[in-house]
Amino acid sequence: MDKNRCGWCEGDPLYEAYHDEEWGVPVKDDATLFEFLVLETFQAGLSWITVLRKRKNFKKAFDNFDYKKIAHYPQTKIDALLQDAGIIRNKLKVYATVTNAQAFMEVQKEFGSFSEYIWGFVNGVPIKNSFDDYRNAPAKTELSDVISKDLKKRGFKFVGSTVVYAHMQATGMVNDHETSCFRYNEV
Repeated sequence: MDKNRCGWCEGDPLYEAYHDEEWGVPVKDDATLFEFLVLETFQAGLSWITVLRKRKNFKKAFDNFDYKKIAHYPQTKIDALLQDAGIIRNKLKVYATVTNAQAFMEVQKEFGSFSEYIWGFVNGVPIKNSFDDYRNAPAKTELSDVISKDLKKRGFKFVGSTVVYAHMQATGMVNDHETSCFRYNEV
C-alpha cells in the first residue's frame, strides 16, 4: 500500500526519502542544524530538489559541514569551492557559508549551543500547523521574520525570512506536513 505523503515530494524517490526520513523531524544537534543552514543558504532562489541532488557533493566540498573548519577556510579553499562543479558555485553563498560558520560559533559561545539559541524561539517545542494542502503553508511567518532579523544582527548572511522558515520546516521547529500525510503525527 502506498503511503500518503505531502504533495510536494511525490514522484521523485530522492524527494520522497528526504520527506519520509528527515523533513520536519526535530533536530537539536548543532552539526545537523549547521548542515541544514548551509543547504538552505544555497537553496535561496532555487528549488530544494536542486540542492538535495547535490547534497553529497556539498558534504564532501564543505568538509562534512564541519563549521569549525569552514570558519577558518583560507582563500585557496574558497577559490577551490568556486571551481567545484559538484556544488552551486555562487560566490556570495560560498562566502556567506564561511561567515555563517563564524557567526554560528559566536552563538554557541553565547548560548552554549546553536540548538539552545534557535529552539529558544519556540520554547523548545515544535509548532504544529494544520494544512490539508502544502500549498497553503506560508513561505514565511512573523516568527521567521523575528528569527531572520536576529540572525542578521548576529552577522549571518542569506538568512531572509523565507530561508529561515524553510530551515524551521526542515529541522522540525515547525510541522508543516499535510494533515493527511503519514508523517504528520509521527514527527
